[in-house]
Amino acid sequence: MGILQGGRGRSNDPRFVSHLTRHTYAIILAGGRGSRLKQLTDWRSKPAVPFAGKFRIIDFTLSNCVNSGIRQIGVATQYKAQSLIRHLQRGWSFLDGRFGEFIEIMPAQQQIDETHWYQGTADAVFQNLDMLRRSSAEHILILSGDHIYKMDYGRMIAAHVAKGADLTVACIEVPIKEASAFGVMAVDNEDRVVSFAEKPETPEPIPGHPDQALASMGIYLFNAQYLYEQLIRDSGDPESSHDFGKDIIPRLIARDAVFAHRFAHSCVGSPTQEPYWRDVGTLDAYWQANMEQTKVIPELNLYDEDWPIWTWQEQLPPAKFVFDWDDRRGMAVDSLVAGGSIISGATIRRSMLFQRVRAHTHALIEDSVILSNVEIGRNCVLKRVIADKRCIFPEGCVIGVDPEADRQRFHVTASGITLVTPEMLGQPYYAQGSSK
Repeated sequence: MGILQGGRGRSNDPRFVSHLTRHTYAIILAGGRGSRLKQLTDWRSKPAVPFAGKFRIIDFTLSNCVNSGIRQIGVATQYKAQSLIRHLQRGWSFLDGRFGEFIEIMPAQQQIDETHWYQGTADAVFQNLDMLRRSSAEHILILSGDHIYKMDYGRMIAAHVAKGADLTVACIEVPIKEASAFGVMAVDNEDRVVSFAEKPETPEPIPGHPDQALASMGIYLFNAQYLYEQLIRDSGDPESSHDFGKDIIPRLIARDAVFAHRFAHSCVGSPTQEPYWRDVGTLDAYWQANMEQTKVIPELNLYDEDWPIWTWQEQLPPAKFVFDWDDRRGMAVDSLVAGGSIISGATIRRSMLFQRVRAHTHALIEDSVILSNVEIGRNCVLKRVIADKRCIFPEGCVIGVDPEADRQRFHVTASGITLVTPEMLGQPYYAQGSSK
C-alpha cells in the first residue's frame, strides 16, 4: 500500500521505477506457431523466426525487458520450441542468478492438467503459477514474444501503480480495417477501459476518429496476487476458453480498476516519429518490416546504443564483396549484409542478407530477405523473395519475375512476395542435420 500511496507524482523518479521493475516478473508467451507465416514456421515457432539480419523476433521483447530493468523473465514455449530454446540458451544466459536475475524456460509440461497442453494465453500462465509465486514478485507483466517494437516497460509499471490499477493493458491506435485482428477496447477520459472485445467482426472506432480503433498490444500488467486469484477462478470455469482477451479481461472491466496504457507514452525512439510497433504475423508484413530497415532512415533504429537489441550471434568474419570489373562487380546498395557473407560478383539491391550468404557471379537479388546459410548460384535472379535458411539456388534460377510460374513450386502471396524453402527446392530440411 505504501508504494500505491507514494506512487502518484513519482512515475518519473528513476529510483521509484527501478524498485518497481526489480520486483516485476515478466512472462513471455512464445508458444505460437504463427500459421500465417506459412512454411516459414514449419520447423520453428513464430518468436524464433529470424529478423533484420541477425536477430530473432523474440529478441525485441527480451531486450525491452532487460533494458527496462526487468531481470526475472519466464518464456513459455510449446510449438516446435527447440530452435527457440537453443537461441535462449546461447544468447540469453548472461543474466546472473546470484543477483536474482534469470530467464526461465517454461515448456508445456501438463503440470496441472495432465490431459492438455497450454489451452490459451491465461492457461499458459496458470500452468506456471508455482514459478510465479516463488519469485515473490509484486507485479506480473505478460508479454507476447512475436512483435517488433522498443518499449520502456518501467514507464507502464509506474503509471499502473500511480493510478492504483488492478490491471493495465497496453494499447495502440490501428486502422479500423485492420482492427479485427486484435483485441479492441474503448476507454473513458481517464483511460479506464469500459469495453473490450477480442477480434471483433465490427471493431468499435475511437470517438471522433472513425477510421481508427484502440487495439490491445497483448501486453498485460497485473498486481501479482490479483492475477493469481483471477487465474484460479478462470481455471475452474468450464465455459472459459482460458484466454486473457476472450475471457478474463472482459469479465474484470465492470468491477475492477482496468486501465489502458498508450504505447506513445512508453515507446523508445525519436519523439518526431510515429511509435513503431509491428505485428509481423503474415509473410507480407514480415517482408515489409525487413525492407523498412533498408531505408536511409528507418523508423526502427537498430543502431541506438541507448536501447540495444541483444541477441546471440556467431563469431563470423565481416561480409566480403569481391570483383570490381565492368561486367563482374560484387556490390550491395540500400541493403544490409550480415557477417560471414560473400558477395562474389553479384548485385544486391534493397535487400536483407543474413549470416553466411553466398551470392555468385552475375546473380541479381532485389527487394528480398535472404536468411542464413543460403547459396545463390551464378546468373540467378531473385526479386521480392523470402528465402528460408539453407536454400541452395541452382545456377540460372529465376524467381519473382513470373508469379504464375512461381506458384507452381513456391508460395506466392497476393501482393507478389514469394516464399522459398529448401523443401520447395527439393532439399528437405530433415536431411540437412541442423536446427532452424
